[in-house]
Amino acid sequence: MAAALRTLQRLRAAAGWRAAWGRQVIRSGSEFTSLEEKPQFPGASAVFVDSLEFIQPNVISGIPIYRVMDRQGQIINPSEDPNIPKEQVLKFYHTMTLLNTMDRILYESQRQGRISFYMTNYGEEGTHVGSAAALNDTDLVFGQYREAGVLMYRGYPLDLFMAQCYGNASDPSKGRQMPVHYGCKDLNFVTISSPLATQIPQAVGAAYAMKRENADRAVICYFGEGAASEGDAHAAFNFSATLECPVLFFCRNNGYAISTPTSEQYRGDGIGECDLRV
Repeated sequence: MAAALRTLQRLRAAAGWRAAWGRQVIRSGSEFTSLEEKPQFPGASAVFVDSLEFIQPNVISGIPIYRVMDRQGQIINPSEDPNIPKEQVLKFYHTMTLLNTMDRILYESQRQGRISFYMTNYGEEGTHVGSAAALNDTDLVFGQYREAGVLMYRGYPLDLFMAQCYGNASDPSKGRQMPVHYGCKDLNFVTISSPLATQIPQAVGAAYAMKRENADRAVICYFGEGAASEGDAHAAFNFSATLECPVLFFCRNNGYAISTPTSEQYRGDGIGECDLRV
């Protein structure tokens, strides 16, 4: 009881209850010197300490950002140069420019009232093409709203993109889906769902099924930094880790979840960064 009271007094002294609320507790200590000193809680990997401190999220360094080229397009470390063949680089460029052109036409069509809904891929073209090029054609893709470039890179024709957005007779989904909710079984692209983050646990389930089948396949799941705040995302991350599923979570962070800055969603940097340039 005396020890608990002392701890309570120290908590109150540590800038008040509100300042302490939501922070992680850390300590200074040393590694175990024997098995007897190691915590016996199931799955424990922490150390015992006798000094109570609080993490300040704005002090700890963020996750490092990996990049290959600088802002001028120069390779920083020659050993990291992927040496992509010229033909493939041209395919990258063609896909990105074609996607940009399709976006402009369909965005203007939506503004003219010809289609009901459209979301562009502006500024994210490189993330689509770069990630799609690293996958095998048999790998399964779970997209959100802005991954049309992945489907385009795999060979989805323009007339089917248009048919889906217009919901006409050529639309594979027969007009049952909202525009930009693409899907193609032949190209292993799962039809997009409207609810935010619903595809994340679905992707983990699909990856677990592949693992059980011993299939030489993987799953990639795209979502935004806003979707990472959804409960579906946390459940999916946990199941993926505990079941060791062959799934890649691709979070594209544009800084805002429609209207909420990343700084208001997370304590800390929140999202692992990757600087993608083509």
